[in-house]
Amino acid sequence: MSVLLVDIGNTRVKWARFANGRLQRQRAAAHAGWQVDDFAEEVIGRARGIERVIVASVGGARLERRLIAAARRVIGVAPQFVSTTRRLAGVTTAYAQPWRLGVDRFVAAIAAHHIASRRAVCVIDVGTAMTIDLIDAHGRHHGGAIVPGPRLMVESLLRNTSGILHRSGGNARGKSLFAHDTRAAIEQGARYAVAGVIDRAVAEARRAVGASPLVLLTGGAAPAVHPLIRSAHSNVPDLVLRGLVALI
Repeated sequence: MSVLLVDIGNTRVKWARFANGRLQRQRAAAHAGWQVDDFAEEVIGRARGIERVIVASVGGARLERRLIAAARRVIGVAPQFVSTTRRLAGVTTAYAQPWRLGVDRFVAAIAAHHIASRRAVCVIDVGTAMTIDLIDAHGRHHGGAIVPGPRLMVESLLRNTSGILHRSGGNARGKSLFAHDTRAAIEQGARYAVAGVIDRAVAEARRAVGASPLVLLTGGAAPAVHPLIRSAHSNVPDLVLRGLVALI
């Protein structure tokens, strides 16, 4: 069976083909302004011969309709959209109203639980927003936190502070927390803030489950934060797609 797996996030769309029992290399692109033709050419057009399309989306109804139209036009297949439920693929969420848990977080939790194999796991997804989720060894999702991602922090400062905006010219080449120009100070401050939250979250997770969790880092902004994280962790760029594989 050949399946196209698609992850539509707030800023980017990621996709990969699952065939012959293997997940192929993830591709990704920013989807700002995308129309039906963009989905048809970039996502569907490179995956001919597929039998199913499975999607996790937090990108909104408009983008989802465009993907549906593209898939029907090119391969004659209607995509299947995953939704968050109380229990699925070994994971049970503690959310009082499961539908309020973003499907990307839920599917990433499923992938992480399968990867961790009877060990607690903390999922850190650093994108437009950073989400942190804890799943114990039994597959119970304890909940999580949502924090602005590095880029969102920077944009918020530039948008809401006239003094900083006026002084924010520069090359943003800072290599430590103590930068030598305002732009670098903003960029580094955002990265260090996110890394600090991650380390604190890992410590909180350890207390919550009584053991050191496996820590999995994913998301488009993860590479910018990865060097600053003190906690032991592994990078899994295609974590949501791996979760979709568990649902095939």
